[in-house]
Amino acid sequence: MKAITIIQPWATLIALGEKRFETRSWATRHRGEIAIHAGKKLDKRICQQEPFRSVLAKHGYTENNLPTGAIIAIGNLQSCYVISRPYGDEESVWLEGDGKLVEWDRVNRTAQERLEYIFGDYRDGRYAWEMTDVQRLEEPVPVKGMQGLWNWKDVK
Repeated sequence: MKAITIIQPWATLIALGEKRFETRSWATRHRGEIAIHAGKKLDKRICQQEPFRSVLAKHGYTENNLPTGAIIAIGNLQSCYVISRPYGDEESVWLEGDGKLVEWDRVNRTAQERLEYIFGDYRDGRYAWEMTDVQRLEEPVPVKGMQGLWNWKDVK
């Protein structure tokens, strides 16, 4: 199974269903099952800022108890979109790929779209990986992560 290592708290936000898109500087052709690996790196400063702090707290997490160095969820990498800002940085965000176009209007974004925007890096030319059907594991599976997409075999 393919896996992706993500810095905390972003890995946990995906595992909890609070973040649907993982933003990256590179695209992927992979579609299908993917393991979400929480890297050993943790951004404690961002965990203390809103809305990160309150969203994590809603699920019982703080910067002191986030899992690291482990597979924490399994999901489906549904699509990979290129991010564009056709009207400039202060306006709409367009996600385009896999024959679809998703537009987030700056003024009319839903509450979830506003959080999604805060939880990602939506600069022009980056990529948004759409994660669906994410299931958090009851117990994290300790494993060393890697850069890029990598292969993980669940050893039980």
